[in-house]
Amino acid sequence: MALNTNERLQEAFSLALEDRSQGYADLVSNSNALLFVMKRRNQFKTFSGPTIRERLLYNESGTYTRYSGYEFLNPQPAELFNDAEFTPKLAAVSVTLSNEDILKNSGTNQLKDIMEEHITAAEQELTDRFVEDLHSNGTAANQIGGLQLVIPTVVNSGTYGGIARSNAIWQTSAFDANSAFAGITQVDTTTVRRIFDSILIQRSRGPKGPNLILSSQEHYTAYAGALVAIQQITNENELGAMGFTSLRLHSANKKVDVVLEGGIGSAMPANTSYFIDTTALRFRYHPDRNFVRFGGKQMPINQDAIVQHIGFFGELTMNNPLHMAKLYDSAP
Repeated sequence: MALNTNERLQEAFSLALEDRSQGYADLVSNSNALLFVMKRRNQFKTFSGPTIRERLLYNESGTYTRYSGYEFLNPQPAELFNDAEFTPKLAAVSVTLSNEDILKNSGTNQLKDIMEEHITAAEQELTDRFVEDLHSNGTAANQIGGLQLVIPTVVNSGTYGGIARSNAIWQTSAFDANSAFAGITQVDTTTVRRIFDSILIQRSRGPKGPNLILSSQEHYTAYAGALVAIQQITNENELGAMGFTSLRLHSANKKVDVVLEGGIGSAMPANTSYFIDTTALRFRYHPDRNFVRFGGKQMPINQDAIVQHIGFFGELTMNNPLHMAKLYDSAP
């Protein structure tokens, strides 16, 4: 009788994980402003195959011709596209319960309590570690390439997506507040608006440009302090409604959300802001492993326990560096 009860409780644990796993992608995306905006704009895309390829338009045909009457046109073949290639990464958290704990909590309420605690802890770990990786430079083993790799401080060194960053067309921009702006040596309440305006203007072309600014605590505080109360406009229908600390910047004929990315336990570098064109960023995931429960209910052969895994297989990718920039303060 005890064996049947034990098996039933194990199955209840598995079904609870399966039921909640349908929302893990939303759980992760809603934990971070950048991920939230990307997912809302349909920038979570699937991939198949051993690598991820992003198609890049890197050239013009060179056939533009001004003419009149019977003057010749200029048809000629040209290579316009190339691919950046990214290696997808695997990551997971494991939810583990001993059968002793399951048996001790065999009542309905007790079982629910212990399942909730273990699943909630795993979900929190999944979101926290993924957001940490989102800010990484991708140097840890099997780590996704985060924003420090996508939008680096040194823009013309190394490779990204298999393409050398010595190619000017594959370079993002970086601005040192200590030297990049005339008459300015640091980010503070008197300089931050001029700095933000300058970067947005330099990195915009027509309607295209950065549409999200992720700021460290220092830069966000400076920007908030630079505004009078009537100017502190939040977007309550989007980021503000989701609980993100954000303000709206009106500059370069655009409305750009400025979001506090720093905070307790944040992996966001200090004295840093990322100016991001979210239409050029994607999280590419395998359709069978997008923050879901996988592997089935596992029981170690030499332990009286059950294990379930939650994880993803994918990578953060970028296909256009033109409107991406990093602001940092080398001498804050």
